[in-house]
Amino acid sequence: MATVAVYNIEGKEVDKLELNDNVFGVEINETLLHKAVVTQLANSRQGTQSAKTRSEVSGGGRKPWRQKGTGHARQGSIRAPQWAGGGVVFAPKPRDYSKKMNKREKQIAIKSALTSKVNDEKFIVVDEFNLDEIKTSNFVKILDALKAPKALVVTKDNDDKVVLSARNIPTVKTTMSASINVYDILNYDSLVITKDAVAAIEEVYA
Repeated sequence: MATVAVYNIEGKEVDKLELNDNVFGVEINETLLHKAVVTQLANSRQGTQSAKTRSEVSGGGRKPWRQKGTGHARQGSIRAPQWAGGGVVFAPKPRDYSKKMNKREKQIAIKSALTSKVNDEKFIVVDEFNLDEIKTSNFVKILDALKAPKALVVTKDNDDKVVLSARNIPTVKTTMSASINVYDILNYDSLVITKDAVAAIEEVYA
């Protein structure tokens, strides 16, 4: 089992923690890591591009002039595509960009991402975030002490003091252990996680 140091919020080592190899010591599957990232980014797309066809624009309920005898070309509606204000011929419509990934693949991808952070020594375990107040500057000092200026901060439960202290830091994101995903883990340089959050992740993925 891999062993990592446990730090307090001052950045001092206070303990050691053995990590479960079934979660933090697996063989990294780059194919599933890529698939997980592509799936997550695709599922976040709204696909709201839209334009109206000739049947959807207003007006054009009758022929603008009679069929024959006017010298004009025949026209059926003033909302045909060739008219100003007419509908679009092949109008774009809202599209579903979502992709699917089965549960087993997601689990392997999460484990691979976590293992990569451990291997890169960017997996920083904190005993607890015992914050006295909501203050961004104090949280910046904590991250500086942990040498993790760009970090994904993971707690077991929702901690308002952590979330509100970190929300104005552009290089930091907070989440709970139950909501971790591959894209966020890989997108941030370091993974700062509480000791109880590690236990919660091992309980789910081991």
